[in-house]
Amino acid sequence: MIGAFQRLSIRHKLLALVLLPLWVVLPLLGLGLMVWGDGALDRMLVTKVRSDLAVANGYFERVLGEVGAATAAIADSHALHAALAAPAAQQGAALPALLRQFKSRERLDFIGLRAADGTLRFTDEGNGGAADDGSPAFAAAAAGRGTTGVEVLDAAQMALLGPDLRDRVPVALVPTRNAAPTARTHEDRAMVLLATRAVRALDGTLLGHVQAGLLLNRNLAFIDHVNEIVYPTGSLPFGSRGTATLFLDDVRISTNVRLFGSLQDQRAIGTRVSQQVRDAVLGDGRTWLDRAFVVDDWYVSAYQPLVDGNGRRVGMLYVGFTEAPFRWLKIGVLATIGALFFTVMAGAALVSLRWARSIFAPVERMAATMREVERGDLRARVGALPSRDELGALAGHLDHLLDTIDQNTRELRRWNAELDAKVAERTRDLEAAQGQLVRSEKLAAIGQLTAGIAHEVNNPIAVIQGNLDLARELLGDDAPRVGRELKLVDEQIERMRLIVTQLLQFARPNEFAGYVVPVDVNRLVDDCLLLAGHLLARTRIEVRRALHATRQPAANRQELQQVLVNLLVNAIHAMPDGGELSLATRDRDTPEGPTVEIDVTDTGAGLGPELLAELFQPFVTRKKDGTGLGLWISRNIVERYGGDLRAADRADGRSGAVFTIVLRCEAAGDAA
Repeated sequence: MIGAFQRLSIRHKLLALVLLPLWVVLPLLGLGLMVWGDGALDRMLVTKVRSDLAVANGYFERVLGEVGAATAAIADSHALHAALAAPAAQQGAALPALLRQFKSRERLDFIGLRAADGTLRFTDEGNGGAADDGSPAFAAAAAGRGTTGVEVLDAAQMALLGPDLRDRVPVALVPTRNAAPTARTHEDRAMVLLATRAVRALDGTLLGHVQAGLLLNRNLAFIDHVNEIVYPTGSLPFGSRGTATLFLDDVRISTNVRLFGSLQDQRAIGTRVSQQVRDAVLGDGRTWLDRAFVVDDWYVSAYQPLVDGNGRRVGMLYVGFTEAPFRWLKIGVLATIGALFFTVMAGAALVSLRWARSIFAPVERMAATMREVERGDLRARVGALPSRDELGALAGHLDHLLDTIDQNTRELRRWNAELDAKVAERTRDLEAAQGQLVRSEKLAAIGQLTAGIAHEVNNPIAVIQGNLDLARELLGDDAPRVGRELKLVDEQIERMRLIVTQLLQFARPNEFAGYVVPVDVNRLVDDCLLLAGHLLARTRIEVRRALHATRQPAANRQELQQVLVNLLVNAIHAMPDGGELSLATRDRDTPEGPTVEIDVTDTGAGLGPELLAELFQPFVTRKKDGTGLGLWISRNIVERYGGDLRAADRADGRSGAVFTIVLRCEAAGDAA
C-alpha cells in the first residue's frame, strides 16, 4: 500500500492526506457521539420512568395504609361496640346500616363484620352467613391477627362484595400482540386492597373482625388519580402521554391505556402484558425499567410486581409514557448531530481542498512549464503566483533559472557568432595569467629579499640594544628621569626584532617566534596613540576614545601594537584634510566564547564594495607609495591568535571606514 501511495501524483497524495482525516476520523467521531447521545437519552428516559414508578408506588402504599387505618378506626369505634352490645334481634337491622355509614365515611368499596370464628355475619349490603372461605386474609382474621395488603379473591371468596362490585369483577380477555399464549377467555378473580382488624371488648375478649377495602377491578377513578399524580397535565413534553395500569396476573384490570387507538373512552381493560415483561416481573420478580410494547405502541415502561399476604406475585403496578415523541426527538437530535458533522466535514473539505490546491496547483504549473521548455519553448514561464510561501519563492527561482538559462543560451549563440572577439578575449586572459605569474615571481623575490634584510637588520638592532644598556648604566641615578623614553626605546627595539621575525616568517611562514602575554587593550590603544602622535600633530584630526574593555586577551603585545599602529596610520592617511578618529574597546560574548573588540573608525572616503572584496589580499593598496602588504600581514597576525580583522563602511550614515580587531580571551599559556 505504501508503494501504491508513493506512485500517486502530488495532487492525489495531498487529496488523500486532506480528505482521509475528514471522511474517516470525523464520521467515526460523529458516530461515537451519536451512539453516546442515544444511550444518554435512553438512560434519561429510564431515570424518568423509575421516578414515576416510585411516585405511583408511594401513592399505592399510601392508599393501602389509609384502608388499614380506616379499618382499625372502625374496629375501635364506640358505635360498633355499642351495636355489638345490643340484643341479637336488634343487631340484624342496626349493624348493616352502621357498616354502610362507615363505608361512606371512609370512602371504602366494601366492609364486613365477621364473628370470632371467621364466619361472615354482616356486610354493608345486609346479612352475611358465609363461613370461613379459606382466604389467607380470612385465615389471618380467624387467628386474631390484623393484616393489610393486596389479596386476590376467587368466585367462592367474594361474599364481602356487593352485587355492583361483583359485576365489575369479570374481565373478558382481549387477544393481545406479544402476550403469552393462554386458553383462558375471562378473568373472574378480584384483586382488592383488604384490611382485617380484630374487635375486642374492654376486657380483651375477641368479639369479631372487621374487614374492609377497595376493589381494584375496573377501578377507573383510582387508576386515573394515580396517572394524574404521576403525570399531571403538561408534565410530559413533545406530546407524550402518560399511562398507569393495575394488572391481575398479566391482565389489565384497571388502566387508562386506550384500546388499539380507539375512542378516548374505550380502555384497554382485558388486554395482556407482553410475555417478555411477564417473565421478568411475575416470573423472576424483577422491576422492569425499559421500553416495552403496550397494547399497540411502544412505551417507556416501569413494571413492579404486587404480592399478596403469602408473598406470592399476583399482579403488577405499571406506569409509563409513549416513546414515539422522544424517539422522534432522538432522531431529530441525532439527525442534527449528523447534519452538523456533515456540514463541518463538507466545509472543512472545501477549505482543505482549496488549501491543497494552493499547494499542488503551483507544482503542476511548474511541471507544465518544464515540459514546455523541454519541447523547445524557452520563453515558457511559471509567472507570478498568489501564494507568498516557499512554493511562490520556488516558482520565482525557477523563472529566474529559466531566464538565466535563456540568457546564457543567447550569450552562447552570440559568442559563436563573434568568434574573433572571443579569440581576442582569450588572448587578454592569457596576458592576465602571465601578469599573475609575474606577480607571483615578484612575491617570491620579495620573500627572498625580506629574508636577507631580516638577517642584516638583526646586527644593528643588537648594537643599538647594547648602547642603550650602556647609556642606562652611564646615566646612573639620572636614568629614572628618562625612564619612560628609555622604556619606549626598549619597546621599539623589541618591535624591530618582531618585525624582523615577521620578515623571516614572511620568507619562511612555518617558523614563528614571539611571546604571548595577557594584553591590556586600553593601555595598548593609549601607547599606539603616543607612537602615532607625530603624525596626528600635523593634522586637524580629533581623537575620540570609548575604552570600555575589561578583559585581557592572550597575544604578543608588540604584534598587536604593530597591527593597531598600522590601522591608525591608514586612518590618518584617509583623512588628509582632517576629521574624526574614534577608538573604542569593548567586551563581547559570542557563541564561540568571550572576546574583546577594538574599533578604529575614521571619517574618510570609505572603502566601497570593490575594494572591500579584495582588501586583505597582498599588494592591494590605494597609496601611490604603498606596498599593499600592511593589512594582509595585520590580518595574518590577528588570525594567528584565533581572532579576526574585519573592515566595513560606516553604518551610521556618515562617510568613512571601520576596522575591527576581534581577539579571543584565553589564558596566555593556552594561546602559546
